Amino acid sequence: MKQLLNKLGDNRYGILFWILIIFLLTSFLSRTVLLTLSFGEANTGILQLATVYLLGLFFDLTAFSYFMIPIVLLLLFLPDKALKRSVMYLLFFITFFIIFFNGVAEYFFWDEFGVRYNFIAVDYLVYTTEVLGNINESYPIPYLVAAILSINLLAIYLLVRTGKVKRLTNGTSQFRQRLKTSAILLVFPLFAYLTVNYSWAEKTGNRYNNELSKNGIYSLFAAFFSNELDYETFYVKRENPANFERLKTLLKSSNSSYTGSDTYDITRHIANVGEEKRHNVIFITVESLSGEFLEYLGSKKGKLTPGLDTLVKKSLLFTNFYAVGTRTIWGLEAVALSAPPKPGQSVIKRANNENMFSLGQIFKQKGYTLKFIYGGYGYFDNMNYFFEHNGYSIIDHSDLSKDEITFSNAWGVCDQDLFNKVLKESDQSFAEGKPFLNLAMTTSNHRPFTYPEGVVDIPSGTNREGAVKYCDYAITEFIRKASAKPWFNNTLFVIMADHCAGSAGQTELPFMDYRIPFIVYNPGLVTPQQIDKQCSQIDVGPTLLGILNWSYDSKFFGKDILKMAPDEERAFIANYQKLGYIRNNQLTILSPQQKCTFYTIDREKGSMEPQAKSDSLLMDAVTYYQSANYLYKNKLNKWK
Repeated sequence: MKQLLNKLGDNRYGILFWILIIFLLTSFLSRTVLLTLSFGEANTGILQLATVYLLGLFFDLTAFSYFMIPIVLLLLFLPDKALKRSVMYLLFFITFFIIFFNGVAEYFFWDEFGVRYNFIAVDYLVYTTEVLGNINESYPIPYLVAAILSINLLAIYLLVRTGKVKRLTNGTSQFRQRLKTSAILLVFPLFAYLTVNYSWAEKTGNRYNNELSKNGIYSLFAAFFSNELDYETFYVKRENPANFERLKTLLKSSNSSYTGSDTYDITRHIANVGEEKRHNVIFITVESLSGEFLEYLGSKKGKLTPGLDTLVKKSLLFTNFYAVGTRTIWGLEAVALSAPPKPGQSVIKRANNENMFSLGQIFKQKGYTLKFIYGGYGYFDNMNYFFEHNGYSIIDHSDLSKDEITFSNAWGVCDQDLFNKVLKESDQSFAEGKPFLNLAMTTSNHRPFTYPEGVVDIPSGTNREGAVKYCDYAITEFIRKASAKPWFNNTLFVIMADHCAGSAGQTELPFMDYRIPFIVYNPGLVTPQQIDKQCSQIDVGPTLLGILNWSYDSKFFGKDILKMAPDEERAFIANYQKLGYIRNNQLTILSPQQKCTFYTIDREKGSMEPQAKSDSLLMDAVTYYQSANYLYKNKLNKWK
């Protein structure tokens, strides 16, 4: 080792050695801190921890092989006369700052999401205005940057004090020598790119252990280049004709009949007897309103939602309802398209998402005015583009005048301001004599959890509980104001969370964390009752159309929950890679590398126990997810 260090000390490439040391030490420390944060959730047996750290070291080295590429290229082309100590110290300063900053950022990302960087982090890099504003409002950025700079300078000082790095700029080199050394070094990232698969970190059923084994920087780039996963490449699959034959059986209902003969055409006519209803619809999608916050779903957090808990007693209430995913755009996609999620990014952010067969298009065909109303800037997550190209008019932060905004943060205006805008837009549609569907997306129940002071008894910016309480207040106040409007008696109010507040857990897909509220309110239009059928967000559209008693042609995967037979009950839950299918008390999970796992679930205990493979469950899970992906990839789910 001493001889190696001496040799590196006379070589400009020795800079890489010291950067590697800092990189590995920071990664080790970061992994240990994240383990401490999740100690009660992770599997902390000796063998399991050894696996975490050894596999983690492997991915740290893999990540460093990519990290060093620009440094190697710089050392290759930088002539000896330009490689001065000041340049070397600047290189140390920049690379160390990136490494330390990443370590701190990972802590906060883990604290909020319970995972390493994923597509959310990629979005954070793309949507800098909202995200940087949110970060600035949520964390003491000046102090954090000052601390990182101090640690950075200390690390450089200690390196200089050792005397080991002072000779790095003293040697001479020829370009041919540097080219040879650089070529050898660049073989490592090339080899890693061709051979290393990030799924190797998914070695256990414990999500925390898997995530701890990963490297944050590697995760970030893996997410960036994996915007979508091709289902038929990465997952268990069946022949498509067999899938669609089975799918047509699964989608068939008592009031539907197929209208086409093509193998891949799932179009069927939904026939409801009697007069169609022309109710207006105000659809409120609530940011991160997990079932854990609502008393009727067994909340143990105190009375955070007194308004909603009162409202549900006068509503059509679905108590066994699941979010399909962990992001806003997955919830919006599920309702709009009534189809299971696809592995990778939401369709809302993908290409070819225009003019799709969607809930909005059916309302538009019936003569409704459609508006997507968002308190932030709708270019975020491509929401404006998607909804505009699927029948909606767009109203976002840009369309609010100064006197319409009383409070805002990085994500948008407060929920009260949003709902006041919804009231105005509803008034306008009513004045024009047109039935309307207004889809509103809230933002207040999101970090930094800020809202107007004095509205609830938890100070703004304190925690999520305060934001939930404010959200409940804003919805209740909105319903109160709407009840005085001339259009109220003919308007359905649909309230649904976009996703849960968190989805990390000991298990692959912690199913209980996906439970969210789904409420249809207006006592004069719907009979208050509690529906306990197992269902998910893809069923919202067909259920709403059923309440309106409409007959229509459908390409939806979802079903009318109110007409759902016991043997038709099922739910879909997923994250970016894992696709879950719940039927009765059994959960099937499809994962990349053609993996599939099976669990028996207990809703009362919230537990999951591994079970033997079930061919029938696997067949149905594959049928749903592979077929949904096939229709999207082949543009077979477009509007007429």
